[in-house]
Amino acid sequence: MNKLRPYQIDLLEQTRAAYRDGFKKPCIVAPCGSGKSVMVAEMAKCATNKNNRVLFIVHRKELCEQIEETFTWWGVNMDLCKIAMVQTVTRHLENEHKPDLIITDENHHCKAGSYRRIYDYWPGVMCVGVTATPIRLNGGGLGEINDTLIIGPSVGELIEWGNLSPFKYYAPQIVDTSKLKVKRGEYVQADVEEMFAKNTIWGDVIEHYRKLSSGKAICYCSSIKQSQEMASEFCKAGIPAKHIDAKTPPVERKQTINQFRRGIIKILCNVDLISEGFDVPDCDAAILLRPTQSLGLFIQQSMRCMRFQPGKTAVIIDHVGNVNRFGTPDVNREWSLEPKKKSDIKNMVEIKQCPECFRVVEPDVKECPHCGFLFQKKEVKEVDVVKEAELIEIDHMESFTVDYRKPSDCKNMAELYQLAENMGYKKGWAWFQGKALGYVR
Repeated sequence: MNKLRPYQIDLLEQTRAAYRDGFKKPCIVAPCGSGKSVMVAEMAKCATNKNNRVLFIVHRKELCEQIEETFTWWGVNMDLCKIAMVQTVTRHLENEHKPDLIITDENHHCKAGSYRRIYDYWPGVMCVGVTATPIRLNGGGLGEINDTLIIGPSVGELIEWGNLSPFKYYAPQIVDTSKLKVKRGEYVQADVEEMFAKNTIWGDVIEHYRKLSSGKAICYCSSIKQSQEMASEFCKAGIPAKHIDAKTPPVERKQTINQFRRGIIKILCNVDLISEGFDVPDCDAAILLRPTQSLGLFIQQSMRCMRFQPGKTAVIIDHVGNVNRFGTPDVNREWSLEPKKKSDIKNMVEIKQCPECFRVVEPDVKECPHCGFLFQKKEVKEVDVVKEAELIEIDHMESFTVDYRKPSDCKNMAELYQLAENMGYKKGWAWFQGKALGYVR
């Protein structure tokens, strides 16, 4: 017997109340892995039980089959419910049955022209959207489409209740993103590709994966070329991996995803493909190789490994400093239908990072829970996202060339970097010390 969780029941009741209060297009906001599919399945079941027609629109073909399986399992009358890609519906609007309810999956896409054509074609039809991130990828709000937000539980609450897996977040930064140019709210693709041109980067990614996780991982890359090369390098290292992208033939793409689910493939490399709506509960890790200015994209990708499984602790390996812009996935965020201001998007994120093992911890932690590193009293608790900390590994010095024994002995950043080198610490440690001593503005 299918059974909703208490918070899911509460969200559905809030949605009904919104309709009773006169709202026409509410948007339900709930984190990745909170069970949005079964919530909308319940809505569709209630509607079709009353002989009402339901149209469920998605933005990717792979999601149609996944959603249809959920709806059928939940008991939705599929004779009255159509699940289709938004592009397909848009092309054949005149041939479609008029729905009584339109459900929009990944509702942050709803402002796109294809979605608007559907809403405008049936202006009086009740609508509802679901998303984990009610903002456009460029920070834009959804107020032009939706008239109210219905906010679900936080990521922290879902972890506490056992509905999401706890996670460990590591940020061993292998590239410096501070010099990347931004165009239309996102990093310039050509600059990102050039940044990853060094062959040494691949070895660092594989080394950190082996050190921090041994399970199945989804690797989010910045370009098709990078994704293909990354999959090839994992295979050369004896770790089964494959690349897929939007142009991969559907049959091959489905076969690859099934191989990943069955554990034949351990690393699934892709470019923005395996994020929204993709459900693999036993995926243990996410490897972030795409720097982004989009909070929505960051949440969708970083949380893809947090689907609950008993005893699992997810591992997020962020090689591009996204955590410095957005914080960890469990940061409490204020959602609104209004667009985000630039000052809201680029604000200071409160995190602290272990300079030894790269583990991201709470700002007030005095000892790293992973490696035991003791943070000094003057350790800075905030990272300014305008200038990201360098976390590049350096070789240990065989002999000390300068006698700096503690940070206060150093008169400038050059001497702090020398001290870090002498002690076998990373450059990020020196940067934090320089910030505390006032050498970094």
